[in-house]
This record gives sequence, C-alpha cells and structure tokens, in this order.
Amino acid sequence: MDGLRWLLLFFGLLVIAGVYFYSRRERDRPEIEKIEGPRVAPTIGDEDVELTELEPDSAAVDDAATAVDKLASEAPQKIVTLRLIARDGAAFRGDDLILSLRGIGLRHGKFGIFHRYDGNDEDRTIFSAASLVEPGSFDLANIKEQEIPGISLFLVLPGPVDGVEAFDMMMTAARAIAQTLNAELLDESGSTLSIQRERYMREEIIQYQHSILVA
Repeated sequence: MDGLRWLLLFFGLLVIAGVYFYSRRERDRPEIEKIEGPRVAPTIGDEDVELTELEPDSAAVDDAATAVDKLASEAPQKIVTLRLIARDGAAFRGDDLILSLRGIGLRHGKFGIFHRYDGNDEDRTIFSAASLVEPGSFDLANIKEQEIPGISLFLVLPGPVDGVEAFDMMMTAARAIAQTLNAELLDESGSTLSIQRERYMREEIIQYQHSILVA
C-alpha cells in the first residue's frame, strides 16, 4: 500500500512538472517569435497579440522639418507689385504720406522703407512700401520738405503668411492710402488696376503656390 502511494505521488509530481514547463514554454514563445520569427499581421481573432505603440524617431522628425525648410528657402520667388501715384501729375506731401502709411500699420525699417510685419517680428515681412523716387527709401529727418510722386507696394512670395492672404492685406492697405491721399491705384505696369486685373493677380498667386507645393 505504501508503494502505491509513493507511485501515485511520483506520477503527481511528474504531471505538475509537465504542466509547469508547458505553461512556461507557451508564455515565452511570443517573445521568441517576436525576435526570430516572421511578422504576422494581427487579426480580430488573435486574442494573444500584444500591440505596442511605436515611438516617433526624433532624428527623423528633425530631418523632415529641415527638408521642409530647405524646400521653402529654395522655392523660386515671386514679387507682386502695386503702385500708388498722385493724380494729375502732382505729388504727395512727405509728412502726409508717412502719416498715411503709419495709420495702416506700416513701420519704418530695413532699407529705409516701410513694412507690414507679421506681429512684432521684423524678420517676418508681409509686404513693404517704397518711394518711386530713387533709391526708394524715405528720409524721415527731412520728410516735411519732400514731395513724393508715388509709392510702390510689393510683397515677396513665399512669405510668412499665405500668399493670397498677404495680397488681400496689401490691396486693403493700397485702397486705404488711395482714399486718404486721393491717389490713383495702378498695377505693376502702370495701368489702372481694374477688378479683372486684381482677380488675375490673385489667380497667379494661387497657381504659384500650387506650383511650389508640387515641385
């Protein structure tokens, strides 16, 4: 009888050991397959599949950002220009012109001309205003004695804001100056700026922006 008990105890220990080693092998198998085996796409029925979140590679992100900045810097520039001239061959009084420019938010800055900035960052110029009198700068120290026949408003694309938005801001500024100083608004060739010409200029900007995106 004692021999039978020992025999049963022996077989019981074998069963326990077998269950232990089997369960451990099953637990370790996913790790081995993950390292050495082929990848298998998880399905809805794969209850034991463990999904892990992939962390972005910071170096790759930095490289992508650098590539975008490089493309922007290498994009061909487009300059859009308007002119405002005094009517009947007259000229603007220097101080009246400067007050008008400042009144619509332009500030005197680089190259001695006026600029509309994106916020307070003077490195982010949306559009600028220069005198039609060479070299185009404004001598603020002697501005009261000056008479200026006209100014040029221009923007350079790509810029700090969307091109169409920048153009609309420049058009709004041009119309405000024209109304204040009773000036004539012209396109870059010196022709009166019609509604059709304005629409065409806007379409050119849209096409330009599309071209640099797909280039």
